[in-house]
Amino acid sequence: MVEISIRKRPRAEAVVTQRKFFKKTARGKVIKVLRERYLRDDVTCGIGSCSVCASTTAEDLPALGQVHELFPNGHFLLPDTNVFLNQMDLMESALFNPPIILLQTVLEEVRHRSLPLYNRLKAITKMEEKKVWIFYNEYRSETAIVREDGESPNDRNDRGIRKATAWYNSHISLVHRGKQKLPTVVLMTEDVANRQKAEKDGITSISVRKYIEAMKEASQLSDLLSVAGSNELEPTKAVSGRTALYSDYLSPSTLLAGVKAGALHQGHFNANQYNYLEGNVPVPAFTKPILLVGRENMNRAVQGDVVVVEVFDEKEWKAPADEVVDQDATLKDDDAEASEDEGSDDDITAREAKALRSENAAKRILERQPTGRIVGVIKRNWRAYVCHIDSTSLTSSNTTSLSQQTVFATPVSRLLPRIRMRTRQAPTLVGQKILVTIDKWDITSRYPEGHFVRALGKAESKEAEQESLLLEFEVPYRPFGKAILDCLPVEGDKWVVPPKSETSPEWRDRQDLRDLIICSIDPPNCQDIDDALHARPLPNGNIEAGVHIADVSHFVHSDNPMDSEAASRGTTVYLVDKRIDMLPSLLGTNLCSLRPYVERLAFSAIWELTPHAEIVNVRFTKSVIASKAAFTYEEAQIRKDDPNRKDELTEGIRLLNSLAQKLKAGRMAAGALNLASPEVKIHLQSAESSDPIDVEQKEMMETNSLVEEFMLLANISVAAKIQESFPQTAVLRRHLPPPPTNFEKLQDILRKRKGMTLDVSSSGALADSLDKCIDPNLPAFNTLVRIMATRCMLSAEYFSSGSVARDTFGHYGLASPIYTHFTSPIRRYADVLAHRQLSAAIGYTTLHATLHSKSHVERVLEVVNRRHRMAQMAGRASVEFYVGLALKARGQKGQVREEAFVIRTFRNGLGVFVSKLGIEGLVMFKRDTQFDAENYTITVPSSSPNGPEDVTISVFDKVVVDIEVEKDKNTQRGRVKMTLVSPVDSRAL
Repeated sequence: MVEISIRKRPRAEAVVTQRKFFKKTARGKVIKVLRERYLRDDVTCGIGSCSVCASTTAEDLPALGQVHELFPNGHFLLPDTNVFLNQMDLMESALFNPPIILLQTVLEEVRHRSLPLYNRLKAITKMEEKKVWIFYNEYRSETAIVREDGESPNDRNDRGIRKATAWYNSHISLVHRGKQKLPTVVLMTEDVANRQKAEKDGITSISVRKYIEAMKEASQLSDLLSVAGSNELEPTKAVSGRTALYSDYLSPSTLLAGVKAGALHQGHFNANQYNYLEGNVPVPAFTKPILLVGRENMNRAVQGDVVVVEVFDEKEWKAPADEVVDQDATLKDDDAEASEDEGSDDDITAREAKALRSENAAKRILERQPTGRIVGVIKRNWRAYVCHIDSTSLTSSNTTSLSQQTVFATPVSRLLPRIRMRTRQAPTLVGQKILVTIDKWDITSRYPEGHFVRALGKAESKEAEQESLLLEFEVPYRPFGKAILDCLPVEGDKWVVPPKSETSPEWRDRQDLRDLIICSIDPPNCQDIDDALHARPLPNGNIEAGVHIADVSHFVHSDNPMDSEAASRGTTVYLVDKRIDMLPSLLGTNLCSLRPYVERLAFSAIWELTPHAEIVNVRFTKSVIASKAAFTYEEAQIRKDDPNRKDELTEGIRLLNSLAQKLKAGRMAAGALNLASPEVKIHLQSAESSDPIDVEQKEMMETNSLVEEFMLLANISVAAKIQESFPQTAVLRRHLPPPPTNFEKLQDILRKRKGMTLDVSSSGALADSLDKCIDPNLPAFNTLVRIMATRCMLSAEYFSSGSVARDTFGHYGLASPIYTHFTSPIRRYADVLAHRQLSAAIGYTTLHATLHSKSHVERVLEVVNRRHRMAQMAGRASVEFYVGLALKARGQKGQVREEAFVIRTFRNGLGVFVSKLGIEGLVMFKRDTQFDAENYTITVPSSSPNGPEDVTISVFDKVVVDIEVEKDKNTQRGRVKMTLVSPVDSRAL
């Protein structure tokens, strides 16, 4: 890619265009605005060896363009804006490489319409295999235009694109003067009206599909074409002759007015993982999410869409369904080709109506929620989804043919609907993981329509599964580019802390802590060591304790390519067998990592504490440390517990542990929660093969708590400091109190099944209640209740201190009035920002202008919050996948028998939790059962008149299940399947 640099020219020689218009300010005042452009005639065309422009760089477009079946004399493509908005997958394809002229007008309009697509377009311009020239048509005197009176911005841009195309063709005739066969600049547009105007002006234009069909790679490239023909956020009308299944969306202006007036409500759509015919939308106006029952009321919403909801009258409010409704089972007979007219498909409609029945819904008053329907979509969350071709949707006559056919693409995620897709490659794609993008969803279609993007590889192969997992959770995993790597120290891995000197920039205002007995305590095989600790007695009887954090901000400077990439990635993603780094490994696992026996730059928080762990004072300093050891949690525990060890390092660990116990006791007394989440350890055969051989529950030790307490203390202390210094833009983290309604079901279950009370009036009351939830006969019961309570909580989030009210800063789970993340800057970008703010707060550096901007900090933290959530889900999915592989390796014929707890009852099954393996699963019953939703029980009838009596199973009951791994229809990879063995064998039902 080449971007032109416009040569300087005297202002008097430039042509001036100006435009006057009136603008309304935020306060309602109307002001006159005058915009001027200084036009020039030396903006180069980019065509190689152009004698007119004197453009001779090696990266120019080829002089004669590229030969194409329709353009045998050579051609250049000039796409309009909508081509990039709708056909970006085609533009990114390695098979699509014509020379492209990218107009400034198009580039700016794409940026205005979609920032993600703009970033993808910019990436295309930098690909070495692509031939793209950015032409600044708005600054060339012959191609610049001024918007005419009454002309819409879209029409103005289309006119400018046609004018630039015409200029290029006349310019080429000058370049190749005297030649009879000239290359053509072709306007590519999907807009019929634009093509007609172009042809009227003598400009060659073409649609994307017509251009593709004349290429030798047509069969592959045609699959990449989006089927979107209009803006999906606008109301859509029923196609003539086809029955509408959904209501039209209201107009954008009606939606916004309704939300503003409080008549309508806006929020994110969440699909139900157990029932594809239900979803909900949390909104501020109600303590419970708005329930959406049936596909008509969900009205074409897809997981994550920002939607607008109309709430029904209160007498129509319902409780969620109490049945597992599987999309594959209900829609198993649907035909991808025949379902072009689904409105007449009464059989599926009847099956869905039956699946929606909920006999006890009206009785379950406690669980009733506001109920409504979606009337519009503000923002689609559509992207490329990991799918597989449903082999049953291939027509019997087309199982090997490469003719185009319509098939179903089934997403890996159970939160997404099937996608109808037309492709010529269906037989070759069966059994593979593929990427599919949703393009549109008509009101006459049961399913959204999309197009094929690319194949990932054979389902269940480790490579395809790893990549599909990363794509499913939108984890950026591309290699770090040259611009990013150029930001690293030129010495590479030879970089060292220079000798102490007054003139050395590394030592400026840094405290020399190399003599302190500092060590790190981390999980096994940790390479990116963010933190290290020390403790030592002071002469006055108090204790000095220090947390030393890798000084990442010394290497990652504000607003450079490496910083931008780290901000985009947001966090390091930890999978079972690999790590997707936020920063290049030279920093993460070497220069920043606080390895033992080497000097490292650090940012230290050092407290003076009384023997009772009361803080006397705290100071923050940039430092140089030399860690004396790197322990695993187990190694540190063994060392601490060994009575024969009396060395300084061991005594320091014991001192830290003593303080940590008192710090934790203080937190708990203040109302902090001791919650739980299932954590397991996967045993791999070797680092090279990464084949799992076993799985077990992680053992938590005192040293885990030791590290946790001091990291919490550091984060709380730093939060107070940066908020004091930068009250409008401090990067903080909060955990809002959950609405009491979130706990209603858990409270009701505990009361009815165990006679226990859960007080949720405050975090302290909840903590006390959880401590009392003990069943002497079930030692794991308390942990189970804590896990279930955790799921009633809201998620913690990063925020800018000036963007929310001061009384909402607190962290509910930690019972702390203020909190931030400071202790893991190698793997979390929010911590890097906190480091920069703390550095400025102590006067070590000045704060970069971007961190003085509240709007900038809010935008960055919005990305970081999203990346953090996705990384957590990717990590859990990775564990689930490897648990399945490990069970397959461990059990006979892939089957393992374990104890489990019932955590949920359905009309047709049970949700169970296997604490030993940290996994959940569904046990399904094929035969009719007696379901008591009020008392959370399911009764399985006896299989014969003379057989055993009916068996009743309740939430919290301990059961025994057989666990095996079967191929999941959605993910096309191994999935854990559970079968009840005791108190009744579900295989017999």
